Amino acid sequence: MPGRTRANGEGSIFPYRNGYAAYVWVDKPDGKRDRKYVYGQTREIVHEKWLKLHHQAKAGPVATRVPTLARYLGYWLEEIVKPNLAPATYVSYEGFTRLYIVPGIGAKRLDRLQVKDVQTWINKVARTCQCCAQGKDAARPPAKRRCCALGSCCNAVPSDSAIKGLRATLRAALSQAVTEELVSKNVAALVKLRATRKRPGTAWDSDEARRFLEAARADNDPMYAAWVLLLVLGLRRGELLGLGWDDIDQATGELNVSWQLQRIGGQLVRRETKTAESDASMPLPDICRTALAIRRAEQVADRKAAGEVWQKSSLVFTTRFGTPIEPRNFNRAWEARIRRYGLREITPHGARRTCASILADLDVHPRVAMQILRHADFKVTMEIYTRVSSKQTREALKRLGDRMNGTESA
Repeated sequence: MPGRTRANGEGSIFPYRNGYAAYVWVDKPDGKRDRKYVYGQTREIVHEKWLKLHHQAKAGPVATRVPTLARYLGYWLEEIVKPNLAPATYVSYEGFTRLYIVPGIGAKRLDRLQVKDVQTWINKVARTCQCCAQGKDAARPPAKRRCCALGSCCNAVPSDSAIKGLRATLRAALSQAVTEELVSKNVAALVKLRATRKRPGTAWDSDEARRFLEAARADNDPMYAAWVLLLVLGLRRGELLGLGWDDIDQATGELNVSWQLQRIGGQLVRRETKTAESDASMPLPDICRTALAIRRAEQVADRKAAGEVWQKSSLVFTTRFGTPIEPRNFNRAWEARIRRYGLREITPHGARRTCASILADLDVHPRVAMQILRHADFKVTMEIYTRVSSKQTREALKRLGDRMNGTESA
């Protein structure tokens, strides 16, 4: 055909604009046949791409049109993430996609996205005030505007954890694109982030934990049983708030952890725990059984006082009207009690760390602690939660000094 120059066996390679192009007939994912084109500046480049495309066509269906990143992310969220992953994961991925990825690099075609594109973009996000970029201050009523909309930048740059979450979202999406053979490699996995040191979470020692529980019991704190289960069993906040009376067997003295309560997409949702490792039947120490008996009596009294407005449910921890406890209100109640009792401030998750640290102080084997805390990874038990107390450190160094000094007692 005029205008085309082909070498032996090359097939449909032809001059195109300032270079060359070629095509191969392929079967598309929808079962139809169509041409798939490749382009390059030289015949050799196009020939190599053409041969590779031939191999792909023989191996299976080939997409003839590659979507933009924004379009693919929409499909990924609705067809991959939403039906198959936890609701909280979907909410997290959707937020990162809508607020950061699509506005930043969403217009890029999926197969043309390069490591440098993602690296440059994520570096820019890390140093950009998101109050300005997302118009947060401008969206407030005029009387409540306080920074960016008034020309005074608040420098609200994303946290290091937010940047990690952003990369993780894009990496997960591109991993699926690799699986679907839309791209050959996951460029987000090759992006570098600055190294950060994670601050260790604070926890109480056994004396502080005991003082807190004793004060709560003496004060007839309506959340006393919740505090006991946090500190003694190391339950997570969501597990505690999602706990039902049918999960507790008073006859055998066991508690089954299999549910959690979370606020997801503006709604309180009671759902199964995230992983199988989170589920467990745990024996109840006497302090827990006593606290739960007190809680049962309190709930009966609340139900009688509420009368017709009582909302029936199987939850152990409810408001005085029987409704689930809002997680943020739970945190507020925890913080208020700590201030009232004059103790060091820690978070509810710090109570879980307290449980792990006390187990370590009691010389409980780490594998046993791992089972009690229901960690999926042993490293989490050892590196994050279990902190050797300063008292143990002093005693150990004293023994070491005595040994080196030759004064160690027999």
